[in-house]
Amino acid sequence: MRIVAIVGAGLIGRAWAITFARAGCRVRLWDPDAAAAPGAVAFMRTVAEDLERNDLLSGRTVEEVLAAVEPVDVLADALPGAFWVQECGPERIEGKRETFALLDRLSDGETVLASSSSALLPSAISQGLPGRARCVVAHPINPPYLVPAVELVPAPWTDPGVMRRGAKFLRAVGQVPLVMEREIDGFIMNRLQGALLDEAFRLVEGGYASAADVDRGMADGLALRWSFIGPFETIDLNAPGGIADYVARYGPMYEGLGRTMRSQPDWARATAGGIEAERRAATRADALSDRQTWRDRRLMALRAHKRAADRDLGR
Repeated sequence: MRIVAIVGAGLIGRAWAITFARAGCRVRLWDPDAAAAPGAVAFMRTVAEDLERNDLLSGRTVEEVLAAVEPVDVLADALPGAFWVQECGPERIEGKRETFALLDRLSDGETVLASSSSALLPSAISQGLPGRARCVVAHPINPPYLVPAVELVPAPWTDPGVMRRGAKFLRAVGQVPLVMEREIDGFIMNRLQGALLDEAFRLVEGGYASAADVDRGMADGLALRWSFIGPFETIDLNAPGGIADYVARYGPMYEGLGRTMRSQPDWARATAGGIEAERRAATRADALSDRQTWRDRRLMALRAHKRAADRDLGR
């Protein structure tokens, strides 16, 4: 049974704790706020109960998953024997550098040190550390117990063997590692999401469509295919001769569209100009938490469906 140390028991840390414990790991959970780790375990119970109802606990019970998570009071007590450390602190570079310096000093030399950072480059986090070759970013798409993709990002000095071990471990715990060849701002997911959001804001800001119709176009259009095949396979299957045929047929059209997409939309102006009002009319601010719970339950149902479809229809 692998030992995993999670550093930071907030939104991301407690989600990772469920993910690793569900996979059979022993999880030690530490946070500089002494009350945070026990509070995270209490939150985890409610989530685990929902996951169990959807058969998403890998055959384990709620009690088995919670029993695998041990809150610890001292960071050094979380690290002995750990194969993997998942750092989940605030998105501030100085704090992450300080934390990684501690982890590098206190942990076993073979322990993989991974940050959940969504934007900070692994080179910026690990520069100058004696053990920088074992440092990576493992950025989840939240919550990782429902969305399995994890961006595994190396610094220029990360040992390729660490990347291989990391990818193998993430697959073993039920995640889908997106193994990057080298680092870039935004990694994969935020760059793709940023491009899509730019165009969504551009369409609304220009008065071409409402925010609701853009959302429905994704949810009832592109996302249906993209939930089980990605953009490259989508276009490979959308022309008789495959992707090269698609590019020959539609490349010039997209090249023309690209010239109209070069102006940067003003996200704040578009939000204040109508998107915020449209969203609050759809979901009141005091109902956002309930809507988030609804979203996660829909994700559970989708994850259960995808698992069944993978089994019955193949991937």
